[in-house]
Amino acid sequence: MKNILKFVPVLALLLIVSSCSSVKVASDFDKTTDFNQYKTFAFYKTGIDKAEINDIDKRRILHAIEAELTAKGFVKSENPDLLISIFTKAREQVNVYSNNMGWGPYGYGWGWSPYYYNNFNNTSVTRSTEGTLYIDLIDANKKELIWQGVGTGVLNDNMNKKEERIQEFVAKIIDNYPPELKN
Repeated sequence: MKNILKFVPVLALLLIVSSCSSVKVASDFDKTTDFNQYKTFAFYKTGIDKAEINDIDKRRILHAIEAELTAKGFVKSENPDLLISIFTKAREQVNVYSNNMGWGPYGYGWGWSPYYYNNFNNTSVTRSTEGTLYIDLIDANKKELIWQGVGTGVLNDNMNKKEERIQEFVAKIIDNYPPELKN
């Protein structure tokens, strides 16, 4: 029992970290828009230049968006129907996990045990960066936002996995476009 209880904080931490690997997405759109009219796209440089992200990651995001839209049948054009803009933000999260439950080494439960020697005061601190990517689709003629997709998830510090993580964010966001209108 003593050995099993030592692994509870580790298992809890693994469960929490593994659950953070997903990307939560949401989207909003103008319900009066006929999305079937849009066939071509271009990137909105003015909006993209304002995104606070390094140029390498910006290019990764734009390549991923282009690949996803092309797979949906859209064509990149000099005279587009849609303009694509992005916005990013990040915040650091600090998570403190503590397993100081007052349990004795033999599982006596809450309270004091004569055999208790503070073996279960395990505290760990993890830091992660949560990133949010906004993808805006703007009607090129009206210059109005018609659709916005948002993806939020933990960013990966592993440089070898960075491009893969960006592709995951973009794919899950773009998967919500075009919106399905309910009759």
